[in-house]
Amino acid sequence: MKRRMFLSTAGAGAVAATIMPEPIEATEPHEMRMVTSWLKNSPGTGATAERLARRIETLSQGRIQVKLFSAGELVGPFEVLDFVNRGSADFGHSASFFWQGKMPASAIFTAVPFGLTAVEHMAWIYHGGGQELWDELYAPFNVKPFLPSNTGIGMGGWFKKEIKSLDDIQGLKYRMPGLGGEVMRKLGAVPVSLPPADIAPSLQSNVVDAAEWLGPWSDLAMGFYKSARYYYGPGFHEPQGAAEFIVNLDRWQSLPEDLQQVVETACMAEHAYALTEVSYWNPAALKSLQEEHGVKVEIFPPDVLQAASRAANEVLQDLSQTDDITARIVNSYLDAKRDFAGWSKYSSSAFLNARLS
Repeated sequence: MKRRMFLSTAGAGAVAATIMPEPIEATEPHEMRMVTSWLKNSPGTGATAERLARRIETLSQGRIQVKLFSAGELVGPFEVLDFVNRGSADFGHSASFFWQGKMPASAIFTAVPFGLTAVEHMAWIYHGGGQELWDELYAPFNVKPFLPSNTGIGMGGWFKKEIKSLDDIQGLKYRMPGLGGEVMRKLGAVPVSLPPADIAPSLQSNVVDAAEWLGPWSDLAMGFYKSARYYYGPGFHEPQGAAEFIVNLDRWQSLPEDLQQVVETACMAEHAYALTEVSYWNPAALKSLQEEHGVKVEIFPPDVLQAASRAANEVLQDLSQTDDITARIVNSYLDAKRDFAGWSKYSSSAFLNARLS
């Protein structure tokens, strides 16, 4: 009797063993180095890069470990793409317009003067073919790009003298990178590209006459009000400020699919958080600049905005002549802009005008 029970139990165990899944083998965590173009924990840029690194670690349950290096700690702010391209770092957090000299169309993925708002830009990237074009543009540089954060609409910048008309733009040494800088060049200014850490000292020492960075929250922290008293809006050159997260393509393809999903999901979550964060803090920062620091906040004169709008169209037209991929990106972007404008006329634009009335 006992022998029959033993055989029965042993048989059941053998059957169970054949249907039980094999245990997942423990694997070593993927250790990633992440370089950025931002000052450590700076509002709106450095802080969001740090949060993204921690999100990836948490969502991956520690299977991805990220060591973050701020600008200058391992590589210069304008060298992030090259560092990730050759595999010296696995991840990079920067802004695409820093690579405009290597691939002119990259600037479109940060901001386009008089272009898409933050939500419209997200819609184009996620649903309008923008991500696929971005991937194609960056593939020759051996990186995979993502949308990881956004600083929303910016301000036009800090000026040491009042801007009364388009004449006051002539010859102005103006820190403004990307396509906005090309617009200002057409208006007679001298655009200067400076990394974030160099803006305040350059403004203070008169290397530049004017400078833009982001919006009130970030600009207050950078102390630009100490060197320039006039603060102009709107940031027509930057209706939204998309950062980019780049992954070495070989490293990306070596990750299992679930960890690829972790990275993509972390970027989407941080983008939403960062955009709402800056939207929340900008109003209080603007009030502080005006009431505590005596900053004069002004709107650009109509002739400046009108001339800038015309120049922006010319810049995009010139850009579209560069090569095939650039032409396709510009055309896709402009198609999205027309579609969104047709809708916003009756939705967000109409509502905001009504709210102000």
